[in-house]
This record gives sequence, structure tokens and C-alpha cells, in this order.
Amino acid sequence: MPHTNPSLPGSPPGIEQGIASLPSGSQLEWCWIRHATPGHAVPVVMLHEGLGCISLWRDFPKKLALTLGRDVLVYSRRGYGRSSAWPGPWSSAFMHAEAYSELPELLKALGLESYLLFGHSDGGSIALLHAARFPASTLGVVCLAPHLFVEPICVQAIGQTHSQYQAPASALASGLAKHHDHAQALFAAWSGIWLAPQFSLWNIEAQAGAVRCPVLAIQGREDQYGTLAQIERLQAALPEGQCQLKVLDQCRHSPQLDQPEAVLAAVDQWLGSTGHLLK
Repeated sequence: MPHTNPSLPGSPPGIEQGIASLPSGSQLEWCWIRHATPGHAVPVVMLHEGLGCISLWRDFPKKLALTLGRDVLVYSRRGYGRSSAWPGPWSSAFMHAEAYSELPELLKALGLESYLLFGHSDGGSIALLHAARFPASTLGVVCLAPHLFVEPICVQAIGQTHSQYQAPASALASGLAKHHDHAQALFAAWSGIWLAPQFSLWNIEAQAGAVRCPVLAIQGREDQYGTLAQIERLQAALPEGQCQLKVLDQCRHSPQLDQPEAVLAAVDQWLGSTGHLLK
């Protein structure tokens, strides 16, 4: 059952946390930030990056809720945060499985029939996959540094991250252990699939091109995990005018951390032009 979370100092009333038990067997931790204003009933559902979880969004979900005047749902995918472990190795379709099965189960369990998706990195890819499969429910997508295909720059960066994790007294390993109950298994699965030779063929451009809701794609110019070709090809795959791009200077792979105010302003402005679709 949801309950007010007493562990967030300074949080406004309406912060709720809980665990959703899904038909697939997953138990996913979730957190609602209740900040809807009249006329803005459609909530935002946030999808974290490949090594993220609820806590690693930091205070950005609260800022997003305050800026947009909307309820915001944050959750940790299976294997992440305090959610249940992922059984076995990941396949090349792990993002498809999340978009087509786990996320719909969670949304149904929480009673969401329509929503705006906000995804970062792997979460941005999952948002696009879900939007293409569930057009009646997904009214808009904001994707930060999404992956549509595998680039050498991404493989190289993940290889460097893998080396950092394996180093003696790794700060990365100890840091992830603070946020994930199954940190070691998670990192092995995530880095293992991204570095697998067969994953180099992974590509969701066709599925992303089937999205029919408004899309805002944001990427840092100094993104170490992907070039601007990712969001440029997303825009090219969609009908003219459907996808807006925002490129941020002095920004790497996590725009919500490197340039949070710029991201909030871009999302707010984008909703100002498409908000009539998201009531």
C-alpha cells in the first residue's frame, strides 16, 4: 500500500512510496510526487538510465513536478534500486521487454491509463519503444540522450566504465552498492550486454519511427555515450514537426544533472506548445 514517505526532509505532502507486485513476478519500488494542478491531470512517468534508479534521479523529479504542476511517478526497474533481482542474463531485447511487458504491468497496477513519458539514456529508448506500441496511452515523450543504435563512442565509454568498476577499491562499485540491492549483478548484466558483439546490431530506429505522439529529444553536445546523430536520426524518422530537438552546451550524458534548469525550461516550453494534447 502507498504511504507518505517520512525519509525525504523538506518534501511537500503527497510524497508516496510503495512496492508493486506484478504478474511477471517482479516487485518494483515506486514513488509518487503529487503536485498536480487543476487542468493538468496527465502525470509524468520517469524512466531511469542504464545504471539508475529512484534515488539516482536525486531531486530532479521534485523539480520537474514543481515546474510542470503535474504528478510525477518514478520507479526502479527490475534489478535496480530496491526492486527485485533480474533472473538470469539479459538478452539483446531487454529494453523491448521492459517497454512491452514490465512497464505496462506497472502502469496497470497503479491505475494509469494515459501519461507523459520522461526517459533518460536506456530509459529514453524504452520510452520510445513503449510509445510506439501503446499510442493510445502515451500522450508525449521527453527523451534525454536516448539510444537508437549502437555507436563506437558508446561501446568505448562503457568499456572504460567497466574498467573503473573492476578497479581495486572502485569508487564506482561502492557508489552503486549504496543505491542498488543487487549492484554487482546489475552492473555485470548491463555492461555485459552492451559490450557483447551481437549487441552492436541493436537498432530501434524503425520502432521509434512509429511513435505518433509529440516528442522532445534533449542531448548534451559533450555526451560521452553518443553523438548528436542519435536525436537527429530520431527527428528524421518522424513526421515533420513531431519531434523537437534541444542540444545543450557544456553538457555530457546526463542533462538533468549537468544542466537541470535548461532541461526544465525546455520541457516547460515544449509543453506550452503541445500541452493541449496532454490534459
